[in-house]
Amino acid sequence: MAKPSLPLILAIRSAAVKLESSNIYQWGHMGACNCGFLAQEVTKLTKEEIHARAMMRHGDWTEQLNDYCPINGLPLDDVISELLAFGFDSEDLKHLEKLSDGKILRTLPPEERDLKQNLKKDVIQYLKAWAALLEEELISKISLAALEEKLVLADSSLT
Repeated sequence: MAKPSLPLILAIRSAAVKLESSNIYQWGHMGACNCGFLAQEVTKLTKEEIHARAMMRHGDWTEQLNDYCPINGLPLDDVISELLAFGFDSEDLKHLEKLSDGKILRTLPPEERDLKQNLKKDVIQYLKAWAALLEEELISKISLAALEEKLVLADSSLT
């Protein structure tokens, strides 16, 4: 799973908010699906631009991630490279397309874990759960004592 970072968490949350307020969601459209909304957020490309790049090769996000090669020059591979450089890994994206990461699903109440990959409300729930999980992981790594020590050192260097 992606290493938790503030930009990653904010991108996931923003994708969830934009999906929630959008009346455009199509699981079969590479730019307006689960990964498509996240890719829009990270790359700032439109859904049409992402979809056009994806149509230069066959397959859904999972298949294209399986065929990904960072040096082949295919336009969707550039999108994937940007997502990976941002901090996601290919398994994150495959799981997002299918709403299938067990670690994320286990954060949901048992009666809410049977998410359907092509239901907008389920995608939003998955994105929010993913962001919350990454936030918890990020917070657990923060040491107030270490922060305090850095502040004291910074303050002493100013005098």
